[in-house]
Amino acid sequence: MTALLAVRGLVVRYGAITALRGLDLDIAAREIVAVVGPNGAGKTTLLAAIAGIVRPAEGRIALDGVPVTGQIEQTVRRGIALVPEGRHVFARLTVDENLRLGTTIRADRAEVARDIARYLDAFPILAERLHRPAGYLSGGEQQQLVIVRALLSRPRLLLLDEPSLGLAPRIIEDIYRLIDTIRDAGTAVLVVEQNAARALTAADRILVLNGGIVRMQGKRAEIAGHPGFEAAYFGLPAGAAAP
Repeated sequence: MTALLAVRGLVVRYGAITALRGLDLDIAAREIVAVVGPNGAGKTTLLAAIAGIVRPAEGRIALDGVPVTGQIEQTVRRGIALVPEGRHVFARLTVDENLRLGTTIRADRAEVARDIARYLDAFPILAERLHRPAGYLSGGEQQQLVIVRALLSRPRLLLLDEPSLGLAPRIIEDIYRLIDTIRDAGTAVLVVEQNAARALTAADRILVLNGGIVRMQGKRAEIAGHPGFEAAYFGLPAGAAAP
């Protein structure tokens, strides 16, 4: 596998706390990789380090073999976009204004207009509410908005932090259909999930993270149903029963 993103020996510390401990990760173009694990496993920290929000204490992050510098704007310009947990819309700005914030690094205005039109056609609810404040959208609609806003920067790698959190099952399925569409259009996706069951059905490869360490990784078929999955997820010794 030729890596679009290569992470080697990643260590992230918050004071005396080590959140990631020598993590390695590869993501190929047009691949969906899911990172699953309990709260406090280091999942969000991994995305933040790749996105340039936190600076690693050790290790290397490279996109197409070129080191990612750790500066947020530079990272976005290189082709990495983050959709953080919690649907961070600008509630008082309209849907249209929120979308256009995703285009600020781009100078190709005609292409921007075509991209916005294409996404509004694909997500008619956003078109219908285009001139309403984003704070009036439902949770699922806000999740669509923040994903489309990130896509408008034309990323090569999209980072999604808990995209299903707090959403109804039907909306979760809509979001994961969107993730498939994103991959099919040529963008690699790294998705962090506590909803391990849903991630196991969606991703090409799975990493199980606990205590800042990759406890298990492999292709979806290798991880789904693996007898050691629950122990790896909960950070238990092999053969121990999950709580």
